[in-house]
Amino acid sequence: MNAHEIDYRIVGNEMQYVEIELDPQESVIAEAGSFMMMDEGIQMQTIFGDGSYENKGFMGKLMGAGKRLLTGESLFMTVFTNGGYGKQSVSFAAPYPGKIIPLDLSELEGKVVCQKDSYLCAAKGVSVGIEFQRKLGTGFFGGEGFIMQKIEGDGLAFVHAGGTVCEKILQPSEMIRIDTGCLVAMTKDVDYDIEFVKGVKSALFGGEGLFFATLRGPGKVWIQSLPFSRLADRISAAAGTVGRKEEGSVLGGLGRMLDGN
Repeated sequence: MNAHEIDYRIVGNEMQYVEIELDPQESVIAEAGSFMMMDEGIQMQTIFGDGSYENKGFMGKLMGAGKRLLTGESLFMTVFTNGGYGKQSVSFAAPYPGKIIPLDLSELEGKVVCQKDSYLCAAKGVSVGIEFQRKLGTGFFGGEGFIMQKIEGDGLAFVHAGGTVCEKILQPSEMIRIDTGCLVAMTKDVDYDIEFVKGVKSALFGGEGLFFATLRGPGKVWIQSLPFSRLADRISAAAGTVGRKEEGSVLGGLGRMLDGN
């Protein structure tokens, strides 16, 4: 294996974190802001890019960092290495309610394509790059734009999804339709496209948008029940009704009704 062989356990239900156990000199690479806690023997180092271009010189590192910038990520990542003599642990937390998904790339043909911002951490040696959507319709209306993340290698990687996660194995030519924001990840052979919602009334008044994402096998897909964009919209909509001064007053709801709320 090119990637470090790490052990892990996922802790929690709605707000999960992954605890990774490292043997001496083993490393894990994580996105900035995902760190939670670590043992005394763990050493931190900020690197340029994703760490998979170490032996390819400055231009290799620059290419790796540039690809990450296109997906909206930082130019830098953090490497956590066990610098001691015994086993040491480091933990990374999910950014919002949902599930952490472990991906063993050695069992997934070495590549998984996922939505931007879903990557959490991975064994050192796993590369994180970009995957361009070649179909114009998918790029414009697929919910993820023209650029998605791809995770390649033969080690363990961890991505995060919102809400509950559904894993589906699609047989050759088998197809499912999902909301464009609910796609988390898919293996490399899955065909990803978009489809216009049929029927004028359904498209305009159905409340589900104008497009479905269509996923056609063979391959494996991971689907989330609560996309972060949907969660953010609900929080934003509720923010206007939170913190009103009359909530604790005698009028309470009557006051809100009189002023139109």
